[in-house]
Amino acid sequence: MTSKVMLVVIDGLGFQTAVEHCGFLESLVQAGKARRWKMASVLPSLSVPIYETLHSGVQPHDHGITSNDNVRMTGTDHVFKVARAQGRRTGAVAHFNFSELFNRAPFDPIEDMEVNDESRCVQYGRFYLQHGKTRFNIGLASEADLLNQASILVHRHAPDYLLLHSSGCDSVGHLYGGESPEYKKQAWATDDQIAQHLHRWQGAGYRVLVTADHGMSAFGHHGGNTDDVRMVAFYDIGHPKGGAAPELADQLSVAPTILDRMGLKIPKAMTAPPLP
Repeated sequence: MTSKVMLVVIDGLGFQTAVEHCGFLESLVQAGKARRWKMASVLPSLSVPIYETLHSGVQPHDHGITSNDNVRMTGTDHVFKVARAQGRRTGAVAHFNFSELFNRAPFDPIEDMEVNDESRCVQYGRFYLQHGKTRFNIGLASEADLLNQASILVHRHAPDYLLLHSSGCDSVGHLYGGESPEYKKQAWATDDQIAQHLHRWQGAGYRVLVTADHGMSAFGHHGGNTDDVRMVAFYDIGHPKGGAAPELADQLSVAPTILDRMGLKIPKAMTAPPLP
């Protein structure tokens, strides 16, 4: 099957919070319009290593991005690169770390914040800055702005693969903790924005996948091996078999699943099977 795919990454959204507070996504699961897996993140359960893993299907200790503090251009056969090599168009609305991994490092906001360049791996990019986790900057890239940007890219450029990355839950979780009312409300706010845009994306022919890189501890941290920071949800909206999958999914399966849903050849380095 050949299809356009959008991957929505809700940074820092743990599994239990998704199931309890993302009412729209869960309504699709209950109605049989989406399939939801419980998925275990790779280790360390840190954002940048997982950003790379989500697109390469390779463990951090193999791809070499093992910390949020050693960001560099990746050397893997990642989803953006594979899609471009097979003649497909790519786009992203995401944190600037994705630009550093897949387009160019170090990030220059003047040159790299807005990208319309057919020669890049991410051809159409809208990358945002986010320095630190304080109450004064958690809203710099609001959910409404991010999802509007994604819908604008869909309307203007129709990339075959589009990444949408929201860091609101991660920012609020670091500030208030993963059990806080603020964190749970932020999860709802992201879900509510997806509810407002999904019809546009599906109308444009997209298979929409929604997941997270990692979860969040009660004290506002992640990186370790506990369930609260490792267990995330993976939703495949439009899957022919809706409902909750009984098996635990592997985060290494995300990249091959994207390529499988697009009908593209999967590189040998992506050893995990696509989700069925």
